Parts: sequence; C-alpha cells; structure tokens
Amino acid sequence: MTDQSLAQLSNLAIYSAMAVLTLAMLADAVYLARLVPAREAAREGVRDRELVPAGTVDGDVGDAASEGSADAAAGRAAEPLAARKAAGIGWTLTLLGTMLVVAGVVLRALEVHRWPLGNMYEFAVFGAMFVLLAYCGWVIRSERDLRWLGLFVVIPVLLNLGLAITVWYTDASELMPSLRSVWLAIHVTVATLSVAIFTIGFSLGVMYLIQDRLEAAPERPRSFMGRLPDARSLERLTYAVHIVAFPLWTFTVIAGAIWARQAWGSYWNWDPKEVWSFVIWVVYAAYLHARATTGWKRQNAVWIALVGYGCIIMNFAVVNVFFVGQHSYSGL
Repeated sequence: MTDQSLAQLSNLAIYSAMAVLTLAMLADAVYLARLVPAREAAREGVRDRELVPAGTVDGDVGDAASEGSADAAAGRAAEPLAARKAAGIGWTLTLLGTMLVVAGVVLRALEVHRWPLGNMYEFAVFGAMFVLLAYCGWVIRSERDLRWLGLFVVIPVLLNLGLAITVWYTDASELMPSLRSVWLAIHVTVATLSVAIFTIGFSLGVMYLIQDRLEAAPERPRSFMGRLPDARSLERLTYAVHIVAFPLWTFTVIAGAIWARQAWGSYWNWDPKEVWSFVIWVVYAAYLHARATTGWKRQNAVWIALVGYGCIIMNFAVVNVFFVGQHSYSGL
C-alpha cells in the first residue's frame, strides 16, 4: 500500500471518528436529559426525610452529611429506560470513535514511517486519542458510574480533532534533525498523555466551579448541572486526576532537559517552549500546594488549575505557531 493510500485512509478514519463521536455526544446529552427527572426527584425525596442529628454544632457538617446522603440515594435511584438506552448508545459510539482515532494514528505512523509526533497535527490527533483512551480506561476500571462524564470528554476531543483536520493539518514530511531521536517517542508521548489527563481535569474543574456556585444559591435552581454529582465529589475527582497528571508532566520537563542536552549541548536554553513548559509545571505545582494547604478555599485552588490549562493552550496553540525557537516544528 502506498503512502498516499495510507494518508487517505488515515484522514478517512479521523473524519469517521468525528462523525461517530458527534453521535456519541448527542446520545450522552440525551442520557443526561432523560436522567434529570429521576435524579432530582430522588434528591428531593431523600432531603425531605433527612433530619439534622441532635447535638450538631457546626451546621456545615450537618448540611454536608445530608447533602452527601441525598446524592448517594439519588445515585442509587433507578434510571429511566430511555436514559439507560442513551447511555449505552453513547458509550458504544465512544468506544467505536476511540478505535477509529487509534486507527487514524496508526495509519499516519505507517505513512510517515516514524512515531507520529512530528508536527502540530500529529500531536493534536495523538492527544485526542489519549484523552479517549484515558476516559474509556477510567470508565472500565472504575467502580463508579462515570457515564455522565462522557459528554464533557467528547466535546473537547471533537474541538481538538476539528482544529487538527482543518487548521493544523500538515502533509507527511521528514523530521528535523534534532527530532530524530528515541526521546521523541518517550518525551513527547508522555507529554501528550499528561496533557490528555489535564484536559479531563480541566473539564471536571469547570463543572465543579459551576456546581459549587449553584449549590451555594439560597434556592438551588433546576438546571443542567442538577444531573451531575455534587460539588464535593467533582472537586475530589478534579484533584485525583491532577495527582495523576502532574508527575507525568514533571517527567516530561526532565526528559526534555535530557533530550536538549543530547540535541543542543545544554540542559536549558531558554527556548520559548522550554520556558512555557516550566511555567505550566509551576502553576500546577501551585494548585496542588494550595489544595493541600489549610486556609485555601478549594474554589481558589481549582481556579489555579484552570490557569494551568490555559498555559497548556498557550504553549500549544500560540508558542508553537508564533514563537521562533529550537522547538519550531509545528509544520504550519
């Protein structure tokens, strides 16, 4: 099979994945929409029966316990048949879309005869693949029902793939001499994986801040967020995801320094890409420190994490394109 044929099949796989993931997004949205009557009715029914334990001094503790038991009871509520069907369809389509993205990446690798991480297009598609694989692996291995997260994973993946295939697309080309190293597979793969996990953490962080604001309202309005876990659960999930991603990014920075020593003779060259990678590390380290520090509100800590993801977007979409340096390999 010729390289041109492989390129056409790779592009077809990515386009097909986008079509399938669009259907998965719609199914996930239907799932959440159908779930709301059962979940909210269960919450209201449990809260009506909840009593604050006698002798409780701290009202927040009583409220938190009541909220947690109410949400747990709501989570155990029977789901409507239409919701279960939509969830099953969304999950199946997400698995199919993931396989198509994997096929697109593999076919691109066969086309270029190297690890497919030589330009922004390949990095973006590779990253989308890791986001989907991380989500699917989490759902399969977790004891929790995480199907509600599907919509918030598929949306950023679709945006990323859309930009990759329309704005960042680059035909197959030879690697720059400095990129012809085994460290391309090690350093950039781990960087892509960590960014994928940070993406899931970003989605969870945004949902937490919205949910927390809604729960703080005097009368919680019926809204889309009423179909999701409570703010406390979302914040804990946000923290857990970042705990996994941060060591991977730490390894990325260290591996990049080692590779720079081999390629350019110095561990640190004040290249824009190096600087922004370190900035990202500092911001996420600040988030984890704030999260573990007494006196810091968790809302403020999550805002720091969102700033960290903004730095990732800056590093990828701006530094790669507009900053000239030793890492100028976007292909655009």
